[in-house]
Amino acid sequence: MGAADLPHIDEHSIAIEATADAAWNALLRVVEGSFASGASSAGARLLGCADTAASGPRPLATGSVLPGFHVETAQPSRQLGLAGGHRFSDYALIFRLDGQGDGLTLLRAETRAAFPGLKGRAYRAMVIGTRMHVLVTRRILSAAKRSAERR
Repeated sequence: MGAADLPHIDEHSIAIEATADAAWNALLRVVEGSFASGASSAGARLLGCADTAASGPRPLATGSVLPGFHVETAQPSRQLGLAGGHRFSDYALIFRLDGQGDGLTLLRAETRAAFPGLKGRAYRAMVIGTRMHVLVTRRILSAAKRSAERR
């Protein structure tokens, strides 16, 4: 199932006082740092993720792998699409960058996911229902903003 086929969960955005190129480079650094740890690999194995270890091209590009995700699309300064799956869910996290002119970029993060079966519904309640997903997504957006605006 491709990312476009998954049900829409939510979208969050943040304005960044930097060009789309600077925001893109910051996003790549933050995403890599957020998901490339040993703890991420252990969590990915525990959940039965298809992708459990970092591999592939760096900086992130189509075909790169992070624990829990693979890069499905990478259009520099425009879109980074991550997708993955495990025994409770198939999911995608799609980052879009929209240059607003005057050195301002809007960074959006869209989540799409399916949670099949009873165990999937329980997992959804744990991750989405508790707002844990919202906190993680906003942390990534805020970290990308800080990184882009520092440079």
